[in-house]
Amino acid sequence: MNKVVTSKEEILQTSRKLIQKKGWSAVSIRSVASACNVSVGSIYNYFDSKTDLIGATIESVWNEIFHTPEDDSVFQDIQSCVQWIYQRMAYGNEKYPGFFTLHSISYMKEDKSDGIHRMHHAWQHILDGICGVLKNDPKVRKDAFTDEFTAEKFSGILFSLILSALLKQDFDSSAVCEVVRRTVY
Repeated sequence: MNKVVTSKEEILQTSRKLIQKKGWSAVSIRSVASACNVSVGSIYNYFDSKTDLIGATIESVWNEIFHTPEDDSVFQDIQSCVQWIYQRMAYGNEKYPGFFTLHSISYMKEDKSDGIHRMHHAWQHILDGICGVLKNDPKVRKDAFTDEFTAEKFSGILFSLILSALLKQDFDSSAVCEVVRRTVY
């Protein structure tokens, strides 16, 4: 049990595997140390607390689910982007059942501001991506946006619909794509 952990990523990968196999509650300093075949102290070399470990694990799951695809054609237009996001949500829900709702609920139980910050950071990255695609989509009408109704505001609306779909576990993108079609094309 004196193996030296080679990287923070190895610990996070082990934490993700624990979530997949045993559920969200399986992640703790002890369980991750045991699964990595290292001492508890080795985990503390990388993470100050269980909260820090869980926050980093959540961030790594979000990054895995919404990693940039090799085929960047999904970012050529907003409808393709929305469809890709919904496909990734379905993937994430299958690979990490309950992840999208359970980790949010766990934050409400205790003060976990770092974890919430990490989740919002991942969300902001997705929101910024949606806005960037929307602004560069050649199919968007030139008069689709005004000073009051901006691409940023519409991106926020789309993202709210996506978050709602996450909570409802509704992975059909057709309604949101219809909103896009009727609003900006």
